[in-house]
Amino acid sequence: MMQLACSSVHRTLFLSAFSLLAGTTLVRAQADSLDDHKLTEIYTPVPPVVTPGAKLGDAPSDAVILFDGKNLDQWVTVADGSPAKWDVAKDILTVSKTSGNIQTKQTFSNYQLHLEYRIPSNITGEDQARGNSGVFLASTGKGDAGYELQILDNYNNKTYTNGQVGSIYKQSVPLANACRKPGEWQTYDIVWTAPVFGTDGTVASPARATVFHNGVLVQNNFELKGQTRYRGKPYYQAHGASPIKLQAHGDKSEPVSFRNIWVRPL
Repeated sequence: MMQLACSSVHRTLFLSAFSLLAGTTLVRAQADSLDDHKLTEIYTPVPPVVTPGAKLGDAPSDAVILFDGKNLDQWVTVADGSPAKWDVAKDILTVSKTSGNIQTKQTFSNYQLHLEYRIPSNITGEDQARGNSGVFLASTGKGDAGYELQILDNYNNKTYTNGQVGSIYKQSVPLANACRKPGEWQTYDIVWTAPVFGTDGTVASPARATVFHNGVLVQNNFELKGQTRYRGKPYYQAHGASPIKLQAHGDKSEPVSFRNIWVRPL
């Protein structure tokens, strides 16, 4: 019995040593295989060739031009779908507060958006009544329905921080205040990931936004809690591809202007 027990122990030790040796050999073989650089190289799919703009901020070759200073052919009035009635002069688009919000004729899901805006140098008012407008990253209905990135003059103008320029309105305080002085052109560069809904209307994945204001990161892949609201909590309601909307805010301050608006569907 003692001899049998010893044999069993020896057999167990032998098998354990063999397994360890085999495992070590396998790991060494796998490591050696990495010496072949071709095993970690991918050749498809091939990224499309995109020609960048001549200077920073210019539209690349695959962009959809939403406003280039010529006309408002890409825009309609939100309230009734009629042609947009904001003012176009000297390659600049200026809000007409009596005409209401405007939105793109085309609808978009995920995209990269560039736009430039200017708070007038003679701006008056304070708090939210000073150079107020907004970019709705997806317009989901009349009025201010959708997801708003705030435009406001916050150069020496205080307001609630989740409503200042660079905020996802009433949801996310910007990481920095990168405002330029009134009268100077400012830029937004935005990456929008649209929400995805299941067949039953539930949220499969929420909306996300990354925003650069004047080249400064102010929203870093922020996950939205739903559509932005002036009163009440945000919520999601199922929708598909949506227009991009610009706001004609109802305050009495001098109207905001825009130029060089383009989008790259992703």
